[in-house]
Amino acid sequence: MENNRSSYRMSAFLVTVFAHLLAISIATLGLYWLIKLKEGVAFTSHVKIQIFNMHPLLTVLGFIIFSGEAIIIYKGIPATRQTLKLIHLMLHLIALLTGTLGIYAVFKFHNELKAGHAYTLHSWIGLATICLFGLQLLLGIVTFLFPGAKSATRARFTPWHIFTGVGIFFMAIVTAETGLMEEFMFQKLHKGQEALVVNFIGILILMFGISVGLLVVIPLKRN
Repeated sequence: MENNRSSYRMSAFLVTVFAHLLAISIATLGLYWLIKLKEGVAFTSHVKIQIFNMHPLLTVLGFIIFSGEAIIIYKGIPATRQTLKLIHLMLHLIALLTGTLGIYAVFKFHNELKAGHAYTLHSWIGLATICLFGLQLLLGIVTFLFPGAKSATRARFTPWHIFTGVGIFFMAIVTAETGLMEEFMFQKLHKGQEALVVNFIGILILMFGISVGLLVVIPLKRN
């Protein structure tokens, strides 16, 4: 039993390190793409694409990276359960704020161009994701914190909290991947450096999602 526990701990450690490296790679490659290859980022600019570029930057940082880090925090830091809950909550609050700003950016971009809103599968899944994300966060706070529900209620709710959290996270993954596909449709990317960068970002996001899912199922128990 002790050997199995040590093996699970080592597995969790290695996968956690790999997931962190993927998160750093996604952020770095995303910044390179948006700043070096797509004219930069800004909330206010006469170059309208800079406003749009805030959308993929902030939504990926929020709903993919910060949200993913919030999920794997339980396998990555040797801290008390209460401390991990607070870190989990703070990362999710940062994720929600960052992602919401990203959604605001794309609506602002469409308004300034007088274009329509929410007419693609990407936008439908994305809006569903942010709504479910906010609801999940609210239910989590009510159930587990300030002051939280009874222990029996928390025990019954925990598996559903984990399941829906992972489900919403993978909805965010799907949203990101469909958004990257839209780049090929709307920007007519077929080959060249930008197309390669976009594809690599998509692969890294997928690998990060798989890593997070793997960490969720590793049966690591704390002493």
